[in-house]
Amino acid sequence: MSDHSLPDSRSVRTGPGRVAVAPAADQAPRAVDPKVVQGPDVAELAGLVRGEVAVAVDGLVAGYGVMDIVHGVNLRVGAGQALCLIGPNGAGKTTVLHSIYGLARIRSGRVVINGTDVTWLRPSEKLRAASVAYIMQDNSVFPDMTVEENLRMGGFLLTHPRQAKEAAEKALDKYKALAQRRAHRASVLSGGERRLLEIARALMMNPRVLLIDEPSIGLEPRVIDMVFEILKELQQREGRTIVLVEQNARKGLEFADIGYVLSAGRVAMAGAGAELARNPDVGRLFLGG
Repeated sequence: MSDHSLPDSRSVRTGPGRVAVAPAADQAPRAVDPKVVQGPDVAELAGLVRGEVAVAVDGLVAGYGVMDIVHGVNLRVGAGQALCLIGPNGAGKTTVLHSIYGLARIRSGRVVINGTDVTWLRPSEKLRAASVAYIMQDNSVFPDMTVEENLRMGGFLLTHPRQAKEAAEKALDKYKALAQRRAHRASVLSGGERRLLEIARALMMNPRVLLIDEPSIGLEPRVIDMVFEILKELQQREGRTIVLVEQNARKGLEFADIGYVLSAGRVAMAGAGAELARNPDVGRLFLGG
């Protein structure tokens, strides 16, 4: 990544594989006044989509309690594509995921998944109605349950316990590392094994859309590579749509078809993931060069 000084502030029109640059170029995103951020518009974001739109967010204003964290976020990702959100702490990345899944308070805007307006649905309703699952940032396994029991918990919406058992067996057949630990309590798993269990549990309802918060957090580099290989298989071989937040910006952008840079609760930049990873603005601010 080149170590250039940032150019003067300007706006670049986007299309497939191009980049929209919004914030003043000599400012880090955390310093940008949210009132003056002029990021890519919906048409520019739609230009990065391949095929049918799987997740569409329009004019999202959301947060927690009385505080709004995101301010008019738009988002588009196509079926079978991966979108990575990067940006400084507090930019609103996780809040976007929470809003899509129903964990944040939405003040205004709309969330549509696979053609269904899910803006006001509860998380369990979104999983059932729109086939979307969420993998949280923090360790979310049940430590005193076995690996198999954790998996069955992922099938809590299935109509019969037998279905959950069958789905758990499919997951264990797919991920041999978990099969070897099926009777072990989750508390004894390594960090990589816990992350694999969280992913496998999220697949119990066979979701078409996966929301993933910080898949690499707390993991060793070799384990991070393994996790992203699993995500690549889920996306490219199984056709699942992935929207992820990733602090390891380089890894996330190299994985994703589309990348967004969030700043002050807004989308400040957007483009093809690989191109954003090469963009000197993004490099200087987020990739260390």
